[in-house]
Order: sequence, then C-alpha cells, then structure tokens
Amino acid sequence: MLFICLEEIVLITTQNMSTILKVNNLTKTYNTDSNPLTVLNNVSFSLNEGDTFSIVGSSGSGKTTLLGLCAGLDRVSNGSVELNNIRLDDLDEDERAALRNKYVGFVFQSFQLIPTLTALENVMVPLELRGEKDAAKTAKDLLNRVGLENRHHHYPTQLSGGEQQRVSIARAFSNRPKILFADEPTGNLDEATSQKVEQLIFDLNKEAGTTLVMVTHDLELAAKTQRVLTLKGGKVISDVVN
Repeated sequence: MLFICLEEIVLITTQNMSTILKVNNLTKTYNTDSNPLTVLNNVSFSLNEGDTFSIVGSSGSGKTTLLGLCAGLDRVSNGSVELNNIRLDDLDEDERAALRNKYVGFVFQSFQLIPTLTALENVMVPLELRGEKDAAKTAKDLLNRVGLENRHHHYPTQLSGGEQQRVSIARAFSNRPKILFADEPTGNLDEATSQKVEQLIFDLNKEAGTTLVMVTHDLELAAKTQRVLTLKGGKVISDVVN
C-alpha cells in the first residue's frame, strides 16, 4: 500500500505546474515636466498555466499600465517581467512582438477591430501573420464557436457591440495563446451582453487551458476568477485567492 502525506501531494502538484508569468518588484515611472510620476511601485506576483487572475482598483491605480507591462507593450523602469520563462526586458521591440504573436491573446474594451476588414478577415489576420495555411477555415470555426455563424462577411460597423467583442475574442484565441490579457472586456457592453461575453471568455479559456489576466472595475466579474489583485496608487494592497 502506498502512503503519501499532504505536504508531498502539494509539493508534487506544485512541481508539475508551469509558471507562465512572473512579475518581480516591478516599478514604472514616467518622466514629466515637473517631477517623475511613479504609477506602479514594487509589484510582484506569479501565475501558473491555466490560472485565472483579475486586477482591480480605482481609476488611476495602475491596472492597465500593469497589464501592458506584463504583455511587453512597454518596458519596466525597475524590476522584471518573465513571460513563458523569457525575460521581456532582454528583448528588443521586434522580439517582443514576435513573442506576443506566439504566446499572447488580447481582448480590449474598445474591440480594436480593423474597420475595413470583415469579421472573418479580422480573425484571419494573426493566423496569416503566423503563416498558417488553413487560416480561413480556422477563423470560420472560431467565429462559429462564438455564435457568429451568419456574420462572417459583416464589417465591424454592421455588428453590434457584443458581436464585435465576440469577433475580438475569436481573434484573441486564433493563435492558441498560452495567456490571454483582457482589459475591461465588458466595459462597453450592456449587462445582458456582458454576461454572455464573460461566459464565452471563461468557457474558451477553460477549453484551451489558457491563463487569463483580466483588468476590470466589475468586482462581481473579478470574483469569478481564482485570484484577485487589488491596486491603489500603484501599490498592491491585497492579493486574494477566491
């Protein structure tokens, strides 16, 4: 008979988990005409593959800045960010863009769709950038998965806000990302549409085993993630496991 203690189970489980994002003593300061402005101060956390994580806080607390730094859209002033065990500050702009295209998906509050492209073409863009041969088929499958079977050839202006966000979600998952960054993904949607979009993000995220990092002002939405980090004045004031 095999006996194993609880501490050994926890150790084995931890060893089998792979860290996808590690933020260590991150500080971001902008130089202004008067005095330097520190918008993030000594922020640290790490996430494993498949985790769901929310960043909350009042306006100006540094939420979106933190998200951008984690995704390599900007450089830290001090500290470090490692994405998939790659230190972002060791990379130049082109290398960080290539890393994002390989490992990262984005969903924004403002949808960020290309207005001159159809829904299908918007989803195809990252696939074509990766050189995938079946870009059209993959894009169609994703649009069908998010409930837009009859909207493939519609332009963004012909779609409702909820439909545009569904296109954005399909595009975000098109490169099979290891981590999804969502910045206020329901901020421009009504309550009923928000709930549908929320469920869609969580369902697709679970199916793909993707790590979710979400900025939101909606505490009820944040409570649906496994962990909630609260910022105030650029500092971490709580880090709670749900």
